[in-house]
Amino acid sequence: MRRLTGDAIFESGHLSQDLAGKSARGGMATVSDQAVQYVLSLAGTTVLARLLTPNDYGLIGMVMLVVHFAAMFKDAGLSMATVQREQISHEQISTLFWVNVLISAFLGLCVLAASPLVAWFFGRPELTAVTAAFSVSFLISGITIQHNALLRRHMRFGTMAVIHIASYVVNLIVAILFALAGWRYWALVGGTLAMSLSGTLLTLLFCPWMPGRMKRGAGVRDMLRFGGHLTGFSFVNYFGRNADNVLIGRFLGADSLGCYAKAYHLFMMPIYQIREPVSQAAMPVLSSLRNQPERYVKYYQRLLDIIACLTIPMAMYCMVEADYVIRLLLGPKWLGAAAVFRILAIAGLIQPCFSTAGLVQITHGHSKRFLYWGVVGAFVYIAAFACGIPFGIEGVAAFYAIAKYVMFVPTLLYCFHNT
Repeated sequence: MRRLTGDAIFESGHLSQDLAGKSARGGMATVSDQAVQYVLSLAGTTVLARLLTPNDYGLIGMVMLVVHFAAMFKDAGLSMATVQREQISHEQISTLFWVNVLISAFLGLCVLAASPLVAWFFGRPELTAVTAAFSVSFLISGITIQHNALLRRHMRFGTMAVIHIASYVVNLIVAILFALAGWRYWALVGGTLAMSLSGTLLTLLFCPWMPGRMKRGAGVRDMLRFGGHLTGFSFVNYFGRNADNVLIGRFLGADSLGCYAKAYHLFMMPIYQIREPVSQAAMPVLSSLRNQPERYVKYYQRLLDIIACLTIPMAMYCMVEADYVIRLLLGPKWLGAAAVFRILAIAGLIQPCFSTAGLVQITHGHSKRFLYWGVVGAFVYIAAFACGIPFGIEGVAAFYAIAKYVMFVPTLLYCFHNT
């Protein structure tokens, strides 16, 4: 496994060569990465669910609403701009590096300052210290955003797989040790921070690129605009996808949020492990094929075939065997999550393929349309969650599934127009 160094970092001619081979190798590497992470996550979840309580997970879920909200601004869409752009230079990536570092530092300070507000909003004083601890992760991970983008641009998915797996192992070891020591929800905090630190160190090891000074006139304006649209989408999409957690945490309490969040995570974990590696491997390939429509369509159709064949049977099984899966993986005390798990599986029949519509827009450079699509979707999902709250966590999940099916055809018509 070679390190990404020297002038090769900014070369672009080789990116359009041997696309089939690179795509296959990248897909295998990322699928293997996600498969290993899934097994590790499943094992870790099984152990930690027996050492911790729904209340512990609920508390961390409350904090993660704020942390994830801030984290979506850390990248500012600039890593995607690096991957998607045909030509890049040292001056451009250096400028983007410092922009990401400054944004990350600012966000870390904002999360730290907001920690008392988080505790007040949810009525849990212990959340002040937990939120403050998570603010450190922004300073740790912010320095490798462009390094990761360079690895993705050069399709070094094998290297990235090693980084992800190793850092996740560190996360599980630290979390389990802390939980055994009786640290309760702090076990999840410690594991997350350990994963962030180990991932950063390994990324710098395999991509030891040193940035230059920030430079005006480096030609990053279009990249910043592209990234801004993606960040805008992430902003509105965050509210659309996390309004359920906010409403449940505020009106139904930590126990209900813990059950709902665990059911959502348990179902989405395998879906994510399949969809994300395939999409990540496809991103640089589809970007290079956007001016070759026939090859683009053929590649995208194969992408859909793979995702559908892997995820639809799994979603159907989860619908039928929800009680068994929850009892096996989480234990009897989590059976309250079984109904939510089953309802989410209904939405999961179309969700993975549904989500690739955004991939088409990004690889075609339609970032503004991507943003508009996100705004409409956010309003629909927030309205659905609000309608479901009076019926408990099962109602929230049911209205989410209904919204998914209502949005399905309009989303495809809009996202595929003129592509």
